[in-house]
Amino acid sequence: MKALRQLLAAAVVCAAAAPALAAGEADKVIETIHKVNRHWQQTHTEPGTAFWHNAAYHTGNMEAWKLTGEKDYYDYSVKWAEHNQWAGARGTDRSKWKYSYGETDDYVLFGDWQVCFQTYADLYTAQPDPKKIARAREVMEYEMSTDKYDYWWWADGLYMVMPVMTKMYKITGDKLYLEKLYEYWTYADKLMYDADARLYYRDAKYIYPKHKTASGKKDFWARGNGWVLAALAKVLQDLPADDPHRQAYLDRYKLMAEAVAACRQPGGYWTRSMLDPDFAPGCETSGTAFFTYALMWGVNNGVLDRATYAPVALEGWRYLTETALQADGSVGYVQPIGERAIPGQVVDRQSTADFGVGAFLLAACETAKYYKNE
Repeated sequence: MKALRQLLAAAVVCAAAAPALAAGEADKVIETIHKVNRHWQQTHTEPGTAFWHNAAYHTGNMEAWKLTGEKDYYDYSVKWAEHNQWAGARGTDRSKWKYSYGETDDYVLFGDWQVCFQTYADLYTAQPDPKKIARAREVMEYEMSTDKYDYWWWADGLYMVMPVMTKMYKITGDKLYLEKLYEYWTYADKLMYDADARLYYRDAKYIYPKHKTASGKKDFWARGNGWVLAALAKVLQDLPADDPHRQAYLDRYKLMAEAVAACRQPGGYWTRSMLDPDFAPGCETSGTAFFTYALMWGVNNGVLDRATYAPVALEGWRYLTETALQADGSVGYVQPIGERAIPGQVVDRQSTADFGVGAFLLAACETAKYYKNE
């Protein structure tokens, strides 16, 4: 009986200590957010362009601001938005607007120039001012007025624009944003999704068997699938509960989550070619961070089974903090700008990029929420 009382007393002590331990872990994650984000902002004081790689960083910065309330983070994105005149590509002649790949001002309809609208929408929501979303409305409403539906022809584009559509719906109440979201996504899904692997090819060039790894396997690029899974999480976050297509997004998200979790490597990371680790071996941070974010979002929101997916996401976070994060606050092992796994490409602790830091911040914010929920 005495032994039983001791066991019960110990259980009570452990139960009482658990919330404090979880709170302590949440504080550690927030400290990491500050370390990483302050390092980035202090070493990148000038606002960059509104093109995708820089704009993707700001999607992470805004989540860090929402979580921590750190005014410097908010001001950093405002300065960037004002520098870019609250616009993406700035072409004014609609007859010349394009949506194939392009980095000049005529590629207004190309998704890589539209991801900036996510941050503009967040800044508008925080402090409404019509000028902040005027260009976003002009571009997106023109795009939705056309008879085209093939705007998202590469996997990255889903992250760039899908969340724009849900954010703009929440601001305007215009259901056309949700109708066109589903139309454009349906095209992209039919083009790039592999039902057997439950993963996305980066674009039509990489569909098997036209493209294979060196050993003849299907080649699914980690960062490309990271863009997609993160996009689905963001859409589900903002999509109305009664949207008629919500179940379709949810089903795709869950199938992808299962496939993604299954190919995580023992070190907590994902390799650049997800199903063929030997094709381009070694850890990679941007894909790992997007997967960690998207899986942890599912756990936090009751969409994914906690017992199954929380350990996977936490292992991803362990990799991000113990391997990717460097002593000075920089984030390493980010594969450079590209579109595929490249055998022999050097990706090391000095390999960093704005979009990789943004992905790290997204993962960190969801991990902090996980511990707070504990």
